[in-house]
Amino acid sequence: MEENKLTPRDQLKTYFETGKHPTQNQFSDLIDSLRHKEDVQTKKEMMIFLNQMAYIDNTFIYYSLNNVGDLEIQIVVTSSDEEDQVITMRDSTKMGTVRQYLLGSAPYTIKIKKITGGGDLKGTEYYSLGYQLSASYYIRRLFGNNLPAIPDGYDFGELNNYNIPIEIHKEDIQHKVSVVNTNIKFINKTEIPIQYRAYSQYWGDKYKTEDSVTDHYDVWDFLYLYYNADLREINQSIQCNVYDADLDTPLVAGVLYAGQSQDAWWGGQVEKVRNIRIECNYIINEN
Repeated sequence: MEENKLTPRDQLKTYFETGKHPTQNQFSDLIDSLRHKEDVQTKKEMMIFLNQMAYIDNTFIYYSLNNVGDLEIQIVVTSSDEEDQVITMRDSTKMGTVRQYLLGSAPYTIKIKKITGGGDLKGTEYYSLGYQLSASYYIRRLFGNNLPAIPDGYDFGELNNYNIPIEIHKEDIQHKVSVVNTNIKFINKTEIPIQYRAYSQYWGDKYKTEDSVTDHYDVWDFLYLYYNADLREINQSIQCNVYDADLDTPLVAGVLYAGQSQDAWWGGQVEKVRNIRIECNYIINEN
């Protein structure tokens, strides 16, 4: 076969029709027409492939690790119809944002398998991890130095969109940062599924329905509260009241309006409270 000229597929099939005896050259044509798993794609082939991928709705992770030295994070992506996919994220300062396509179909579960390296932090420097699960759902964590490491098995949350940005960089906070805890008790007195989440500077939690304990930071000892609920099928609004559980005094309240659905209903802000209670109930008289 002439170099770089492939035999057409229909012609290859004729070599193996019933009663025929393929020649050595014909077998060579067949082998040369296939791609071996050890073949290395040329730059041109890779560019053609990437251009084709741009027109396909593929789910992907895109990440940037800026000035993090030898820090490496391995994550495991799980879907229901493919084997687990392990992705190793390394410093991408020179490359910029790295895109990694995901195998299988959504929803995906993303967990940290292992974190290695990253021991060159100064006294008030920390690694900042941030990722976004939807347009209004952003989560952050600080780790390194005196702060607890992000544990193996840390669950990013379920990914249903077509992409998830992950960003890690080194941050000099100018203060020594410590963890503070706020206990959150959640009581939903309605039949409507309601989730809540707490968010603070450099810290954010996933949506939950169960009681929880925050591990936000003393330099920013406040919490923003949000709710996720679908009220399109009911004609009563819901109010979620937040109390100081130690003093049993009201702090803030958020209203979830009938006939609407949101994944980020605003619930108010609380500051320097160690125990809070959230109670959600229907608003009986809305006038």
